Amino acid sequence: MRILVLGGTAFVGRAIVTAALAAGHDVTIFSRGRTGTGLFPEVSRLVGDRDTDDYAALAGGSWDAVVDVTGYLPRHVGGAMDVLGDRVGRYLFVSSHAVYGSDGVRPGNDESTPRRPAERSGTEELTNDTYGPLKVACEDDVVARYGERATIVRPGKVAGPYDNQGTFTYWVRRAARGGPVVLPADPDQPVQVIDVRDLATLVVRLIEADRPGAFNAVGPDEPTTLGGLIHTCAAAAGTEVRIVRVPDEHATRMFPLVRPFWPGQQRSFAAARAAGMPATPLITTAIDTRTADRELGEPPLSWNDGFDPATEAALIERYG
Repeated sequence: MRILVLGGTAFVGRAIVTAALAAGHDVTIFSRGRTGTGLFPEVSRLVGDRDTDDYAALAGGSWDAVVDVTGYLPRHVGGAMDVLGDRVGRYLFVSSHAVYGSDGVRPGNDESTPRRPAERSGTEELTNDTYGPLKVACEDDVVARYGERATIVRPGKVAGPYDNQGTFTYWVRRAARGGPVVLPADPDQPVQVIDVRDLATLVVRLIEADRPGAFNAVGPDEPTTLGGLIHTCAAAAGTEVRIVRVPDEHATRMFPLVRPFWPGQQRSFAAARAAGMPATPLITTAIDTRTADRELGEPPLSWNDGFDPATEAALIERYG
């Protein structure tokens, strides 16, 4: 199949391109051309910028499917759909679990969970309050335009090699150091992370099967807790850790993987699994994340709100 990936050189897009190529598909990447320029020499590359509405490079050609990894605003998906029109067969939009609301949600909630109201005020500022509602608006626009040719994938927290977000990598790095580990949350909090390679395989299989609908991309296969995840990361590194529980007030607003709304970490992945999403063991995700992170020289985590060593040491002295 001919697959167009809008974005494809960073974390999620990179994994999707890798999976599509491994399955024997013909891939074209549309990106700004600023990162990952040495990746995938065998693919066609088109250069443009969604933030400036530069889609000129997409004026020609046709594809069996487009995978939209970098659509965060209704303007993004609108611009892409306007230029592509019917020159793509299926439009697969990578959304987020941030689209879901919390009222009345129980463990095991699925894709029918009510979503938050769409954000259509014109704001383009991505915050904790606007990100999910903007994704809702994007989903609605894709479904309105393509109908049964639209597919929506809603990942939970994505983890794995080349993670550029840092929330899982924070714990991989911290557990690798061993010793007392400060946790400003209940260790029994459920947590769901999806290996980026499982997400990518799901995307490719949905395209191959020409399947419409919405799918929660979450994992791991066996339920785990935040404390269990930290110990698994330690096992992956061959270290031992002791969790030091400190009051929640010490957590930043988006402390890595800490989420007070537990049902949001207990979503059903039944539909995605039935559609072919595999289940990489959590320890494998941790091992491979650590390996890739070390190969890259453990670069700064751009979205990391965890503790720096000095702050953690002070908390250990106080509470540990």
